[in-house]
Amino acid sequence: MTAVTIATIGGPRLTMGFDRFDRIDLDRHRALHGALPTPDLEELLKITEAVDLRGRGGAAFPFARKLMAVASRVRSAGGDAELWLPGAEDDRDGSEAVVVVNGAEGEPGSQKDKVLLTRNPHLVLDGAQIAASALGTRDIVVAVESGAAARAVRTALAERRMDAEIVRLPERFISGESGAVVRAVNGQIPIPPGRKVRAAESGVDGRPTLLSNTETFAQLAVLASLGPDLYSTAGTDSEPGTTLLTIGGSTVVEVPLGTPLSTVFAECGVEPGQGVLVGGYHGEWITPDAARSAVVSRAGFKAVGGSLGAGIILPLPEGTCPLREVARIAAYMAGQSAGQCGPCRLGLPDLYRSLENLVDGSGTPEQVRRAAAVGRGRGACSHPDGTARFALSALTAFAADIETHRLNGTCNQPCFGVLPLPVPTGGEAKVTIDWSRCQGHGLCAYLLPELIQLDRYGYPVVLNTEIPTWMETDANRAVAMCPALALRLTPTMTKPTRK
Repeated sequence: MTAVTIATIGGPRLTMGFDRFDRIDLDRHRALHGALPTPDLEELLKITEAVDLRGRGGAAFPFARKLMAVASRVRSAGGDAELWLPGAEDDRDGSEAVVVVNGAEGEPGSQKDKVLLTRNPHLVLDGAQIAASALGTRDIVVAVESGAAARAVRTALAERRMDAEIVRLPERFISGESGAVVRAVNGQIPIPPGRKVRAAESGVDGRPTLLSNTETFAQLAVLASLGPDLYSTAGTDSEPGTTLLTIGGSTVVEVPLGTPLSTVFAECGVEPGQGVLVGGYHGEWITPDAARSAVVSRAGFKAVGGSLGAGIILPLPEGTCPLREVARIAAYMAGQSAGQCGPCRLGLPDLYRSLENLVDGSGTPEQVRRAAAVGRGRGACSHPDGTARFALSALTAFAADIETHRLNGTCNQPCFGVLPLPVPTGGEAKVTIDWSRCQGHGLCAYLLPELIQLDRYGYPVVLNTEIPTWMETDANRAVAMCPALALRLTPTMTKPTRK
């Protein structure tokens, strides 16, 4: 995991003890947070509704509604549509619930969940146990991408003498999508299922599944420990509590909801720069002025045209070309799709091309809007919609830069690549052309339309991005079938030796 700085504004809750201990073991955790609370389902529903606890993974879905949906499904599976409550006669048929901690944090700009899982996994496990106990189950799964997180959770489970399953997910942007997580736990390929299946109705092994984000379970543990009244002493009346933000990809800060974003920036020593991306790579760009007036909350970010999402805040510093930075991320997002639907396979590369045209001054914002509209609402998951939202918001935030590129073909600023992307792990390759051989047959564009288009003379124009895993077979076939032997797969770096 990248070295992360931890900060707090106001009294720490989720990050309590982080200033003193690199890792909080069970004894320290109990000293800091007290004994594990055991509210029954009815009480848990009441306290989560009282503070309107929302998921912290991006969608901000009300936790009480999700909990109610799972409990109702458990009860109806036993032949009675009424909500099962602890203490009621239990005639369930064995279709018990499963609790899944979604620790996938595939977005490069986010570190908060990794910090929680590695620094104090006991707080997260407390939340999972509280929910599982209220639902009458012991089946808990922790899905993680990071090896460090998996080791920390495994150590914590041993300290608690607690049974729970740990499932490793690939470190990809879409790994955290709920359907992809359920498929991974079920031993299937971890990609979105392509159709809407609610985990509460049919999740792990087809059972009712309570699936929520790492921070959500940590917040649940804090809420159950403090009670709604004390919990609400931080935050706003409509959005009580604290939240975790990842600033600039390397600082995790716990702040009370309602804190001015300018206060957070001052604490972290950053400036709004040329613009601020809020909500991550499925979020929106806001202007520096909007960032200075923004308040950290769902309502506060909505008021300035952004969204809180998973708490990812990425200021774009001065000195780097905004349009090249945006196009660079769009290329990454195109390669991060599951490749199972047209809006991702073809739509996202086209969106990237339209942004590259803005960079060299040959394109227009309208071309970007058309490319973004192709897949809207038609994808197998939210990836094409989220990527389109990211690109479209850039048109407003960087309108002056777009005009400068249109007039001059450049803004005379280099691209320093300041927006975080994963460090390549080796084996990545790009499609390249040996122009001394290319004869413009055009077969490569037919075989690999996602990466190659033909110019007006019939010669290939190659997308400057790594080949996604799902496209490797088609890319190799295109290379093998090139009549002039001009197509190449060029490694982007040497694959390291694994120890």
